[in-house]
Amino acid sequence: MKRIALGVQYDGAGWQGYQVQPHGQTVQDKLEAAIERFARVHIGTTCAGRTDAGVHALGQVVHFDTDLQRETHAWVRGINAFLPESIGVRWAKELHEVIPYGDAEFQSDQDFHARFSARSRTYHYLLYNNAVRAPLLAGRAGFSHRPLDVERMRTAVRPLLGRHDFSAFRAAGCQAKTPVKEMYELDIERHGDMILFTLRASAFLHHMVRNLVGALVYVGQGRENTDWLGELLASGNRTLAAPTFMPDGLYLAQIEYDGRWGLPQETPRILPAF
Repeated sequence: MKRIALGVQYDGAGWQGYQVQPHGQTVQDKLEAAIERFARVHIGTTCAGRTDAGVHALGQVVHFDTDLQRETHAWVRGINAFLPESIGVRWAKELHEVIPYGDAEFQSDQDFHARFSARSRTYHYLLYNNAVRAPLLAGRAGFSHRPLDVERMRTAVRPLLGRHDFSAFRAAGCQAKTPVKEMYELDIERHGDMILFTLRASAFLHHMVRNLVGALVYVGQGRENTDWLGELLASGNRTLAAPTFMPDGLYLAQIEYDGRWGLPQETPRILPAF
């Protein structure tokens, strides 16, 4: 039995999130159906991070176990032949032999696991900041019609860097075992009317990125002061923060793993207007 890793990209605008659902309209539903059509047997997959409805991925990573013998390029071309245009496998890597087990029993440092072996996750949030909305960016970028001060937002993120309890930016239904995460990077760039937020952390809570962006938009609009995010972080109170921002501009950009796995990961910047 071999473990295979895949790099997957998708436009999430037309899908109801990543994780399998009874209605079958998710990225995982379509990916596993394509694998089954190619392999002629059902094969379950495990992803690095589940994304919500409307959220995109430039560098999602999944793994599965199989005793089928295929060249890596055959996995890529074969699965893609049965996927819709908005979902695509970018690369495949055969890793090692495994004894099948469930996620709950995974403890081995010797085995690759798309979720548990990840060292960090990077998300981009793309925001269009103009008085008038842009129809061609619908579903692909967030939108704020009020002017945003990037320097104010950059000042506001400083208390977020490092290891903290991010309960103030956690969705009520979040199932993470702990709200404590380490934020390695939170950069904000303006390119004309486009603002790009880049967040890299050990892991993210449910809706954490969208809740952080929503709070930063309040600061950028001048509705809150630059100390506000630090105060929210210290409070641990989600009800004091800004509403969850729209999913349209959120992209799972990259999952970082130990170099020993030799994954052929890309560092794509395939974003609208870039």
